[in-house]
Amino acid sequence: MGYQDSSAGDNCVGGGSGEFFFSTSLKLHTDQDKGDGNLKYILTGDGAGSLFIIDENTGDIHAAKKLDREEKSLYVLRAKAIDRKTGRQVEPESEFIIKIHDINDNEPKFTKDMYTASIPEMSGVGTSVIQVTATDADDANYGNSAKVVYSILQGQPYFSVDPETGIIKTALPDMSRENREQYQVVIQAKDMGGQMGGLSGTTTVNITLTDVNDNPPRFPQSTYQFSSPESAPPGTPLGRIKANDPDVGENAEIEYNISNGDGSDMFDIVTDKDTQEGIITVKK
Repeated sequence: MGYQDSSAGDNCVGGGSGEFFFSTSLKLHTDQDKGDGNLKYILTGDGAGSLFIIDENTGDIHAAKKLDREEKSLYVLRAKAIDRKTGRQVEPESEFIIKIHDINDNEPKFTKDMYTASIPEMSGVGTSVIQVTATDADDANYGNSAKVVYSILQGQPYFSVDPETGIIKTALPDMSRENREQYQVVIQAKDMGGQMGGLSGTTTVNITLTDVNDNPPRFPQSTYQFSSPESAPPGTPLGRIKANDPDVGENAEIEYNISNGDGSDMFDIVTDKDTQEGIITVKK
């Protein structure tokens, strides 16, 4: 039995097996076929009669439905030719394998529609933030249909992405949380090695700069003035002062102390934990 893929031009002759990439049609032929209509071609195996239809008179095989390589990439079929008058096979049954050609019909898909990440403010340029990953259902072993390249669509010049690994990194030095805390980065994954005509998918990465203790407390004025009656008992509050710290959390918690000055042994200062104010009191 001979076979010819009418789209690819591959041939296999004999009673053994053949392997074909199938895209349009396949023709079966035996040397016993004299063209007088006495032979009948029969097809069995994976998808015979449903996916693959054979013309019993000519041996032509056509796909009856759209074939999706991502659903099934290989079919094993068997063919035989019988004499219509005697019902006998004219030669041994042959087996052949049909492989479905891959085309670039699947766009890259990220494992998440949205990622969240954080990184300390003031991190150095090139510090890794997070890795995003996209997969492509096309055949990685055939052409570039599944070769994914990453690029950044939104988030420059603050961040960059490695085109091969999908690792997002910082791209600017000295990014301060006090100036800007939240960033939204959009990453694209494009197949065909990033070439024109490739399919693409995108994902969003929300990046937060976390606080580091990089700001000292500062008083809004350099001098304060309070008064007290000479009879005030110890513990009497005389006034409040407040220093500002643009950091947050523990980094913004302030403790006040009297370091020096006239009468430093006469007065004390304690911290109001709720308001972060310093309360000056009479010590003795």
